[in-house]
Amino acid sequence: MNEKNEFKPYIPADRVMPELTVTSIVMGMLLAVIFGAANAYLGLRVGMTVSASIPAAVISMGVIRVIMRKDSILENNIVQTIGSAGESLAAGAIFTIPAIFIWASEEGSGISEPSFITIALIALCGGILGVLFMVPLRTALIVEEHGVLPYPEGTACAEVLLAGEEGGRKSKVVFSGLGIAALYKFVADGLKLFPSEVDFSMQGSYTCGIGMDVLPALSGVGYICGIKISSYMFAGGVLSYLALIPAIAYFGGDAASKVVDDAGKAIAFNQLAPGQIWSNYIRYIGAGAVAAGGLISLIKSLPTMVKTFSRAVKGFGKKGEAGDRTQRDIPMSAVLGGIVVIAVAIWLLPEIPVSFVGAIIIVVFGFFFATVSSRMVGIVGSSNNPVSGMAIATLIVTTAILKATGSTGASGMVAAISIGTVICIIAAMAGDTSQDLKTGYIVGATPAKQQIGELIGAVVSAIAIGGVMYLLNAAWGFGSEQIPAPQATLMKMVVEGVMGGTLPWVLIFMGVFIAIVVEILGIPVLAFSIGLYLPIHLSAPIMVGGVIKWLMENKRKYANDKERKDSVDTGVLYAAGMIAGEGIVGIVLAVKGKKAAVAAGAPTGMATAGLVLAIIGTSLSVIGVIACGLCAICSAGASKEINDALNSGALDDLQNALDQIS
Repeated sequence: MNEKNEFKPYIPADRVMPELTVTSIVMGMLLAVIFGAANAYLGLRVGMTVSASIPAAVISMGVIRVIMRKDSILENNIVQTIGSAGESLAAGAIFTIPAIFIWASEEGSGISEPSFITIALIALCGGILGVLFMVPLRTALIVEEHGVLPYPEGTACAEVLLAGEEGGRKSKVVFSGLGIAALYKFVADGLKLFPSEVDFSMQGSYTCGIGMDVLPALSGVGYICGIKISSYMFAGGVLSYLALIPAIAYFGGDAASKVVDDAGKAIAFNQLAPGQIWSNYIRYIGAGAVAAGGLISLIKSLPTMVKTFSRAVKGFGKKGEAGDRTQRDIPMSAVLGGIVVIAVAIWLLPEIPVSFVGAIIIVVFGFFFATVSSRMVGIVGSSNNPVSGMAIATLIVTTAILKATGSTGASGMVAAISIGTVICIIAAMAGDTSQDLKTGYIVGATPAKQQIGELIGAVVSAIAIGGVMYLLNAAWGFGSEQIPAPQATLMKMVVEGVMGGTLPWVLIFMGVFIAIVVEILGIPVLAFSIGLYLPIHLSAPIMVGGVIKWLMENKRKYANDKERKDSVDTGVLYAAGMIAGEGIVGIVLAVKGKKAAVAAGAPTGMATAGLVLAIIGTSLSVIGVIACGLCAICSAGASKEINDALNSGALDDLQNALDQIS
């Protein structure tokens, strides 16, 4: 407590500097759209997202300090605050909403695709509630527990901002990775000058398959995760494709499977291709493993969750010193009023398929998980925050309540997913907000302005995410090989299972017990389970990225440890840039695919509205990124201080946090 009282921020409370400016808002919104769209694409492909705080901060320093010649660390802080909000909201949305799209694609489901307005409103409500629920907890969690709760991502981001006061050289590393990955993706998948996927499979006596998507974003994910997490994911893929698929084909033999040919005749197990076995059998085993992994993570965290919730609630509504700029929050009356308005809107707006009971569930569960998430990320970091487990637990309880109150069938399942989406976004946004407020506390930001920045990021991201989803679904379809949407598929199965739908429970329980065995062996169960669920074509390049990082750390010769650390940490920023670059081009190619579909006579309506907005947003984003990148690369204002920050340990705590396996 004494440490808290003695703490002095970098910018004193009595000093006023530019903070929530036009520059910081516009740049933050741009990065929120970019990183939100890129993470949506990444999360739908591999079931994970990457933190945007450090890359956004580095880009901001490169533009504001070097190009614009402005001296304001608080503006840079607002940029990363708004920018990181896009990634958090996207993560919550893409893990749930695509389930409705998948139902809509199933013949006879009675479910239609959610409109662009519905997606935007659901995302907006979740994003705003996540920020508002965190506001009354700031003093208790950030101020009173300073020196107790480390908030690794927030602290690391603050160190980078503090060290970057003399320039922004590292920003060009991010832009270099972005540019190269974007060019590669465009040439490979846009111009199709060479294939971006290699594949080898066998059928018959030993049916199996292996392959790899040769794409920079996946290797970037592997580099950020490191060799251990990458190897666990790859091990799950090996078990699926080289053990379970051959076993199903062998033991099934000549017996008829549930897969039929074009004539409607059942195909024998030993005649199935590896991809057919995976899509009809293995993915259910993987879904069971992922669900079990999420619940195991949640159960292991329950004692901490109960304790942290109790301690956080005790500090609910605490205020800092009156008149102190660095302790000024959004007024409590505005917070409570906003919560009430959003809750009523969720209940009454016809575009949001949630009843009065559902609105109550959202407020109760949302506040609980927002409180837990805000404190837990301060203890274990965002990478270990069991957001998936929270979402699964919410869906189980919510679906059971809806079923008991007579809300069943298609409408009940859509309502359950909608409620789960809002709560998932709340938890993700609350965790992100707390990390950003920790950064602001260290550098001396005004909390109220940061909270407004979070709300701005939530608004712009909510508008963009609907268009991104429509584009990706129209181009490839959720649940497809290109966009498997693993988390959303899992949520779909959970809801169907509770509602009494027909699920292959034997396969699901096989996955559950595989996850339990893996947990007993001490292997990170979620990483392994995601690898078990995803096609090996995705986990293989992730493994390659992990191996590259291992080689950089252990096999390359360096003059000293400082040089080694600088090289590895620079690679982390480069990898983050590659992920963003491929994600942006992926969205652009989806626009191309949507245009082709429309030309062929596909339905339009709200999809077209979403398309238009997405095209506009994507175009502006790409133009802005290119302009900023060229300026940053051409700038001569290099900084030794950022390099020192990356060497000092600022990214040590961030290593696992940059990959958010949610």
